[in-house]
This record gives sequence, C-alpha cells and structure tokens, in this order.
Amino acid sequence: MSEKSLANQAKDEVLFSTDELLAQEAKYCSWGDTVHYVDKPNIFKSSEGSYLYDVEGIEFLDLQMWYSAANFGYRNKRLNSVLKKQIDTLPQLACQYLHEEKIRLATKLAQRNEMSFEAKGRIHFNVGGSSALEDSLKLVRNYAGRSLVFAFMGGYHGRTLAASAITSSFRYREHFGHFGDRAFFVPFPYCFRCPYDKKKDFCDFYCLKQFERLFETEYHSVVNKKNNKCEFSAFYVEAVQGTGGYIIPPQEYFSGLKEILERYDILFVDDEIQMGFFRTGKFWAIEHFNVTPDIIVFGKALTNGLNPISGIWAKEKFISPEVFPPGSTHSTFSSNPLGTAVGLEVMKLIEDSNFAVDVPKKGQYLINRFKSLQKKYPQIGDVSGLVQKKYPQIGDVDGLGLALRVEMCGKDGYAPNKELTDKIVELGLSGKLTAGGRRRGLVLDVGGYYKNVFTLAPSFYITEKEIDLGCDLFEEALSKALKKP
Repeated sequence: MSEKSLANQAKDEVLFSTDELLAQEAKYCSWGDTVHYVDKPNIFKSSEGSYLYDVEGIEFLDLQMWYSAANFGYRNKRLNSVLKKQIDTLPQLACQYLHEEKIRLATKLAQRNEMSFEAKGRIHFNVGGSSALEDSLKLVRNYAGRSLVFAFMGGYHGRTLAASAITSSFRYREHFGHFGDRAFFVPFPYCFRCPYDKKKDFCDFYCLKQFERLFETEYHSVVNKKNNKCEFSAFYVEAVQGTGGYIIPPQEYFSGLKEILERYDILFVDDEIQMGFFRTGKFWAIEHFNVTPDIIVFGKALTNGLNPISGIWAKEKFISPEVFPPGSTHSTFSSNPLGTAVGLEVMKLIEDSNFAVDVPKKGQYLINRFKSLQKKYPQIGDVSGLVQKKYPQIGDVDGLGLALRVEMCGKDGYAPNKELTDKIVELGLSGKLTAGGRRRGLVLDVGGYYKNVFTLAPSFYITEKEIDLGCDLFEEALSKALKKP
C-alpha cells in the first residue's frame, strides 16, 4: 500500500476526534505506563516500513522503532504473512504441549550460540523481557544458592519487582516498599561522563580496578577472603546500555570484568533485550567484546513486535533437566505458537539477509550525517573521539551498528541539556515539521542518565534517503528548539 493510500485510509476511518479520544484516555486509562511523559500524547492509526501515521494521516518518520522491538520494519510482509497463516492453523496451544515451531526456534537459537560461543546450552521461552529476566534470576539462584547480584548504574532490566531490584533507577522502586534483594550498583564505563573524572585514553581502566578492589578484603563487604566465596551470585550487564543512553564501553572492558568474576564464581548474565538480533551489527551485542556469557536474556525484536516472545539461553550446566527440572518456572503464554512461528521466520529472515554488513554500513552513514550536524551545532560535541565543534549543543555522538546515541548539551558541549532535548521531542511529535517539502513528524526516543540523550534505533531497512530525511527533520527541530523560549 502506498504512503498516500495509508494516509487516506487513516483519515477515512477516524470515528472520534483526537480531543475526544484523549479525553476518554485521560478518564479511563491508567497513567502508570510511559504515555504521559509528554503533555499531549499522539494517537497513531497505521504504520508501514519506517513510518507511523496519526489519525489525521500525518506521516511520522520513526527513528526508534518501538525501542528496537520492530527492527525489521512495521508491517513487514514476510513476517505478517507467517503470523496470518499460523492464525489459521495453530493459533493457540497450552505451553505444556509441544509444537514444531517452538522446537525449531529453540534449536536455531541454541545452535547459533553454540557456534558463536563454543558452548552448549538450552532455551527457555517466556513472554516479556522482565519475565525472562526473572527466569534468569531463578537459574542464578538455583545454581549459586545466593540471591544478591551486581548490576550497573544506568542499567535497565525491566519494571517487575525483581527486575526493578536490579535496575538502577530508584524511581522505579520508590513507591513499592523495601527491596531486600536490591543489586549492588557499579559505575558503568561511561567515558563521555566518567564517574571518576578520568580521560579514556589515560585512565588505564580505573573503573575496573575500583571494582576489583572490592575483593581485596572482607571489609569491603562482598567476599569472604578465608574461602574466597562472594556474597553476590551474578553480574547483570547490558553490552550496550539501553535506557541509560546507548553507552558503548571500551573494547577490553568486559573481558577484564569477566576475568574478575570467574575468580569468585560469579555468573556473567547478558541482557540483550534491546540490543539483540543484529541491532548493533552482530547477532548479540556482547559478541563485539569477545566474552562468552553464562546466561543471555532476550526478547523484543525476536518477533518484530508481533505476538511477543522472550527467553533465556543458558549454558547446559545451569539449565539441564537435572538442575532445572519440569515446573521450575512457567507462564501461560510463554511459547505461544503465534509468537514462535514469527520468531522462527525472523531467524530465517536473518539467515537470508546480510545484516552483519548492512547494519554497520547504514549506522556509519547515520553517524556521518550527525557529525556534519555537530560541526554546525555546539550542543553536539565529541563524535567518536573526534572533536570538531562550531556550535556545542550536540555533546556526544556514538554508535554501534544501528544503535546510536546523540547527547544534547549546553553551549559548553558538556553540561546536560534536558530542556533542549524535550523541546526537540515535542516539535517532532507535533507533526508540523516541513523538511522534505511537506508536513511531517519525527519520532525520537530519549534516554540517558540526565534524560538528554536521543537513542536512535531505526529500522534495518531504512534507506539512505530516509536517513537524510530524518537528519533534516532533526536539524529543523533542533533549529526551532534553539529559538523557542
């Protein structure tokens, strides 16, 4: 269907005005989700490729693709057709019974990990990312017999109670009582804003050495030096921090961390919910860092945002039937056949594609466009270590594959500028930008420790023409935001 047809369809099918729908939403919908992070939420009617269309038919270029859940584009015909076929064959089945798609999907995932990490393991499915993360915690506790874990400052692992306990934001725990199993939060190697005020090229991994110092004596509270046992059972990491602002650590950081963890039998758990399935140019983001995790948690893009499936992969010794027997965990919809059918087709699509080449190539093109913007606007500062600022509002631009960060700053190129970030988001969602010769909108996601980072995660099928359009729309919004009181 053409863009014009989609826009006309959206217009023709409006039954209520936007104001009427928003009034109903304000009265009958919970505000406990993230909808009301903006003052006036948008209502979208249709989507295709890299675009969303609102109830008036206005086209919005989406540069965040549902937090990386829709990596393969909206209304992907290949994936949608598989879902429609499955609806007419085996749409429902209790997860205590087997179906072919579940077995084949688990096999493909496990075999890929065996090839990548030279480690045998198994797959356990669930529905949402937080649920899969809780399953991983069961594996960790079952193996180690201990409940406490390490996690990173800036890390995000979900908002169920257990996931909130290892997510660093106190805001997600504040109203829900005492969290006795709260993680021990360790500073992430956020080199643009080093928590130790060091410079990347000269720090000699000072942050890693500070973590290692925790194990020097029992009086640092984590280890019994008489038997070398640690009170903490695992370290939960995101290879590239997601909600924290798409922060990429130095290349050697995780191998150094893993070496410390192995001395004390602490498991390395890799959360790939946002970065998995080639978002960074490799199947798993952790593959960039030459580390083999003990457990991987995944979700989101496995079904391209269609019937959700999440899951965990774990090495055999943590998940074999002898140590993790039937009934150890369960969810009614955990391996629903609609989700497994789409997930299996996603794996086939990946096998048929060349994302290992295409994703980094498109990511570099997008970074280069923002480097050009950085030379004009001082709010965009350091770009992959290259400082060439004419204006400072863009403080840091970096990326891995098609996971890119644009950190907005003050005129010094460093002070976080949340106000400017919010103005740009508002202008994008207004649908009143005109780059490209007609009225459009721009969908952006914001993360970062100071909520001043645009986390860009476009469709893998985005074209260079659409990247150019996205950068033009962003520059238009930025220019207007700088003039806006």
